[in-house]
Amino acid sequence: MMIFKKAIALTAITLTTMTASAQHTLFDTLIKPKLISDQFAFTEGCSVDKHGDVFFTDQPNDKIWKYDMETGKLSVFMDKSGRSNGTFFDKKGNLITCADDKGELWSISPKGEVTVLMNDLDGKQLNGPNDIWIDKKGGIYMTDPYYQRDYWTRKHSALDGEHVYYLPKGNKTPIKVVGDMRQPNGIVGTPDGKYLYVSDLGGGKTYRYKINSDASLSDKTLMFNQGSDGMTLDEKGNIYITGKGVTIYSPEGKKIANIPNKDNWTGNVVFAGKNRDILFITASKCIYTLKMNVRGVE
Repeated sequence: MMIFKKAIALTAITLTTMTASAQHTLFDTLIKPKLISDQFAFTEGCSVDKHGDVFFTDQPNDKIWKYDMETGKLSVFMDKSGRSNGTFFDKKGNLITCADDKGELWSISPKGEVTVLMNDLDGKQLNGPNDIWIDKKGGIYMTDPYYQRDYWTRKHSALDGEHVYYLPKGNKTPIKVVGDMRQPNGIVGTPDGKYLYVSDLGGGKTYRYKINSDASLSDKTLMFNQGSDGMTLDEKGNIYITGKGVTIYSPEGKKIANIPNKDNWTGNVVFAGKNRDILFITASKCIYTLKMNVRGVE
């Protein structure tokens, strides 16, 4: 997830669809994404619950919102959310969030009860937990870039760099699993638990790693020369990345399509709805939906 300071100054966007290839059937290229609302400061961290509804963050306003996909109703799920950024639902229906304010990971129950899962690394504050993905064991992979926030009193990192960590279930101390990135950001794993995609947004590249049985990562493979703020996957294994709109790559790393965003930064994307066939897009102060011909995976 990207720093929001520059993006919030931009004007409302016009989203149109175009393709890198004239032949694809992922979505109807004649239909524009539908604007749901433009009332926010900077939208991020969208995740879908078991009902297909979307929870997303508005970090500058320190809120988590819920969008009911059936009724179209928007409501505030949590005020004072620890400046939450990236989110992901665990198997019990708790919303795990990157509470950027104090460098923590939170677990928020459906009733809004907060449990702090992690608050430091060997006594040192994390840079700013940004995006997460949870494996089948309940362990959490987390990117930790440093984006200076206006609401922080600190002015520099307490750590030796910007890395990717793994927090085993029930543990309080994260383990470094990637230490050679410039600014890791978007992250997502495959549903079979075999691979993890991680974007080095600062380096302008996205990599795939093999997930080992001990949760360590190996077989680093460059997928494409484009970084990403947030990521998701569809049932065909295609990779959806964000930044300048939504760009879709095949599992082999070939660019398939792009949903442009002319004016605002696109922070994140997730498949939502009862059938997981609605692409939900957070784009600075706006949120959009687009009907897809493929489904997302959890």
